[in-house]
Amino acid sequence: MKQSDVLIVGSGIAALQLASTLRSDLNVMVLTKSGLLNSNSHKAQGGVAAALGKNDDPYLHYIDTVEAGRFHNESQRTLEMTREAPELIKGFLEGGCPFDKNEDGKLLLGMEGAHSKKRIVHSGGDATGREIVKFLSEQLGSNISVKEEIFVYELILSDEGICIGAKGMLPDGSTEIFLSDHVVLATGGCGQLYSFTSNAETVTGDGLALAFIAGAELEDMEFIQFHPTLLFVDGETKGLVSEAVRGEGAKLVTEDGRFIMEGVHPLADLAPRHIVSQTIYEYLNRGEQVYLDISQIPNFRGRFPTVSELCMNSGLDLSSGRIPVAPGSHFLMGGIRTDDIGRTTIEGLYAIGEAACTGVHGANRLASNSLLEGMVFGRRLGEWINRQPYSKSHGLGAVPLAVTHRSPLMSLPEKWELRQKMMERTGIVRERQKLTLQKEWLESFQVEELLDVCLEAYKPEKISTIFMIITAWLVNEAALARTESRGGHYRIDYPGEDNTSWMKKRIVLKRKRKKGGNSEQIKTAITT
Repeated sequence: MKQSDVLIVGSGIAALQLASTLRSDLNVMVLTKSGLLNSNSHKAQGGVAAALGKNDDPYLHYIDTVEAGRFHNESQRTLEMTREAPELIKGFLEGGCPFDKNEDGKLLLGMEGAHSKKRIVHSGGDATGREIVKFLSEQLGSNISVKEEIFVYELILSDEGICIGAKGMLPDGSTEIFLSDHVVLATGGCGQLYSFTSNAETVTGDGLALAFIAGAELEDMEFIQFHPTLLFVDGETKGLVSEAVRGEGAKLVTEDGRFIMEGVHPLADLAPRHIVSQTIYEYLNRGEQVYLDISQIPNFRGRFPTVSELCMNSGLDLSSGRIPVAPGSHFLMGGIRTDDIGRTTIEGLYAIGEAACTGVHGANRLASNSLLEGMVFGRRLGEWINRQPYSKSHGLGAVPLAVTHRSPLMSLPEKWELRQKMMERTGIVRERQKLTLQKEWLESFQVEELLDVCLEAYKPEKISTIFMIITAWLVNEAALARTESRGGHYRIDYPGEDNTSWMKKRIVLKRKRKKGGNSEQIKTAITT
């Protein structure tokens, strides 16, 4: 049994920003499912959006963000984030973060989709995530311990319903209890629910399922962003081709050279991601391959070393000037419902980064706002915790140490089957018939019973599958409930935005408990 003042589950930029912000007299423990560097943040090729240009302003950044989010954003939080962005970047720069600069020594600002100004800060070309993760990990003090290869499978609640820790499974199969005054989920989204995804293999919705099982509220789970351009070779997606490639002038074309985005949106190839993804999907559905024409980008290999290496490793010759692409699951706009600081609806439990739903992304995230969100809210939560009075961890008497073995699990689907069915039925284009079919299929695995299964007797691989089923059910349930199309949620049977019925309406999912630990029926509510 281990104790800490702050327990952070996850090791992406939001987690590392939080850890590096916390006071040095606090005992901080970071648990990561894999290695410290195996996260979506580390893979991020895009940059960080901040209004630093001469003719730019945080309010213009805000306008672009809510436009991309289809006005579903939490307005005040979004504005605060864009206002904090320039000062945040300057602080990182002064601290030694190696952001890219031009020949005059000034920050190099790039353009990406749905931005009206050049405001994207990069580091290492298209290796921004890797460089920021490296920078933040170097800031971690001796009061912070990082424990790798720990699979967190349960949150611990006191009799009063306060989150006081988590249970983790170690590589040798043994379990450990981690107690803490502040338990933070920074576990990322759920990209691996889909067969086509840019996400790291570890991003399977664990934190979302953990929070839901514990009784926290989740919201906006229907809003899944599909990135338009994943490298597509031999019927498989191989990895992300950064939006910055289109920002530098690449065009989406068909085999015979037709520009597919002309006349679709005023911003053409730099339209919001959901529009570009849906357009590419339509062409692929008709049997037409779509390519990124990079022939007009000088020194492509020097400008985009990560993309170039990805193509080379996949056997693609860049001398053709074309990269075959397809859309894939990239980012979850919804997640665990939080307030301005990162507090969830369970006392003692917090969520930051992609695992959280802060509302700043609305129905569709603006390019390069994800790293920004993690940096802003990681710092904000850290500063808030720093102001809290020091207290000892909750008493051990409240920890349920005894294990009650339940009946054996029924058979579970293979992960590849779950991913394939999610892509087909709850993917880029949705409709009631397929969503209902997916609901019935997922519920055939007794979702509500899975919420009460004692997981300690099972290996991480099976627990991961259970978490994926639960999270997939949440996404599908919300997608069925929202009878309109908005941002990353596109219903072919409800193809337009219904502002009268749905503007600013949020679908909230919560599991309620009866006394004695038994759960009531899962509740779905619509709030404003």
